[in-house]
Amino acid sequence: MTDDAQPERPPAADGTGRPRSTAVVVGGGLAGITAALTLADAGMRVTLLEGRPRLGGLAFSFQRGNLTVDNGQHVYLRCCTAYRWFLDRVDGAALAPLQDRLDVPVLDAGGRPGRRLGRLRRDALPVPLHLGRSLATYTHLSLAERAKVGRAALALRALDLADPALDERDFGGWLAEHGQSARAVEALWDLVGVATLNAVAGDASLGLAAMVFKTGLLSDPGAADIGWAHVPLGALHDRLARKALDSAGVRTELRTRVTSISPQQNGNWTVQVPGESLDADAVVLAVPQREAHDLLPEGALDHPERLLEIGTAPILNVHVVYDRKVLRRPFFAALGSPVQWVFDRTEASGLSEGQYLALSQSAARDEIDAPVSVLRERYLPELERLLPHARGAHVRDFFVTRERTATFAPTPGVGRLRPGARTKAPGLYLAGAWTATGWPATMESAVRSGVSAADAALGALGRPRDHLFAYEEAA
Repeated sequence: MTDDAQPERPPAADGTGRPRSTAVVVGGGLAGITAALTLADAGMRVTLLEGRPRLGGLAFSFQRGNLTVDNGQHVYLRCCTAYRWFLDRVDGAALAPLQDRLDVPVLDAGGRPGRRLGRLRRDALPVPLHLGRSLATYTHLSLAERAKVGRAALALRALDLADPALDERDFGGWLAEHGQSARAVEALWDLVGVATLNAVAGDASLGLAAMVFKTGLLSDPGAADIGWAHVPLGALHDRLARKALDSAGVRTELRTRVTSISPQQNGNWTVQVPGESLDADAVVLAVPQREAHDLLPEGALDHPERLLEIGTAPILNVHVVYDRKVLRRPFFAALGSPVQWVFDRTEASGLSEGQYLALSQSAARDEIDAPVSVLRERYLPELERLLPHARGAHVRDFFVTRERTATFAPTPGVGRLRPGARTKAPGLYLAGAWTATGWPATMESAVRSGVSAADAALGALGRPRDHLFAYEEAA
C-alpha cells in the first residue's frame, strides 16, 4: 500500500444508525473514479484501487523535460452530458470549456488555391437546418455530393437505434447504399466518424455510427459543439479527481494490483491485493475487458469468453514542437493527407517559446508500430503542406505516444459482446467504456458506465440513489 496520507474516515454507521455499506472499486480510470464518487456520495465507505501511480486511465499526462504532455488529444461534445457532469463534480468544468458554437476548420492539403479551407459549423436554427448553410457552402464536396449527404443524413436520422440489426451491418456499406461517394466519406463521414469511433466507416458498426451522428449532429443544434481541456489532462483526471475522492472520504490506493476477487459465504466479497484482503458488500470492476475476464469469478457471466472477443483499436499521437508559431487556430482537421486532427497544445503544456502541436491519428493500425524516424519523415512534410508557416520553421522536438489498445474496436457485431453493469454474481458489477453503454469508447461512455455500475450496486443494497446523475439515453 502507499504511504500517502488518507482523509479522515467517515463514521462506521450512517445517519440512520445502520452499518455503512462498503465497496471496492478496481480501476482508477474515468469509469472507476465515477463509480467511487457516486457510491461515496450515497454514504458508502469506498476503497479505490489502481495499479498505476496515477488516476485517469488512458486519458493522462506525463512530463517530458519542461513539457507537460497529454498521452493523446481527448475532446468531448456538448451532448456528452455525463462527462460534463464529471467535470462539474471534480470542479474542472472551467478548465475544459466548450465552443460557443460548432466550428471546425477543414484543410485540404491537395485543394486548389482559395479552396483549401472549408468549415463545418452550425447556425442557431433548429435541427436539421442548423447545418444547412454549412453543408451548402462546404467547399470540399461538389454540389451533387452535398445534396446526397443531406438525404443520407435524413435517412440516418430515421434509423431506430434500438434495432439490434443495425449493429450487425457496417456503416460503410450503408453509406454506399445511400449514394455517398468516396470523397463524401473522406471529407465528412470519416472526418467525424474516425475521430469518434476509432474506425473507418467500412470497419464500424452501423449501430454505433448512427448513434454518433444522430446524437452529435441530428439531435440538438448545439450537441456537437466541441470541448477540450485547456490544461493537462492530469490536472483534471488525476489531481482534481483525487481531491474530489479525498473530499468524499474515498480511500484511494495507487500502485496496487488486485490479484483475485472471490465471494464469501455471507454474500460479501474479498478483494485480494499484495499484503491485504479487503472485505466489501459490493465490488465494481472498472478495468479493461481482458483484465476483467481474468478477475471474474466462475459463473459471473454466462459467456465470459465474449469479453476476449471484443477487439481493440490503436491511436497514435504525433507531437511536434516548433521554434515559432505555425498555426493560428486552436485546431483543425485535414483532408488529402495522412494527418487527421491537429491541436495547439502550447499553453496547456507550459511551453513559453515556439509552438507545440499534437496530431491525433485514430484507426492507426498500419502506423502504430512504425519507427519514430519513419513517422517523422511522413508527418513533418505533411504539416508543411498544410501549414505554410511550418516551412522553414525549426523542429525542436518530435516524439510519438502510442496507445495500442486505446479503445474497443467498434466492429459490426460488437454490441452483443458488451456486457451490462450487472453480473450474475450478486454484489459484483462491471464498468468501463467497453460495457453496454450504447456509446463508442469515449470518455462519455466511461463515465456513463461508472454511473450505471454504482446505480446497480446502490439499488441492490437499498442505498439512496436520488443523487445520481440522470443522463438521457441516445435517441
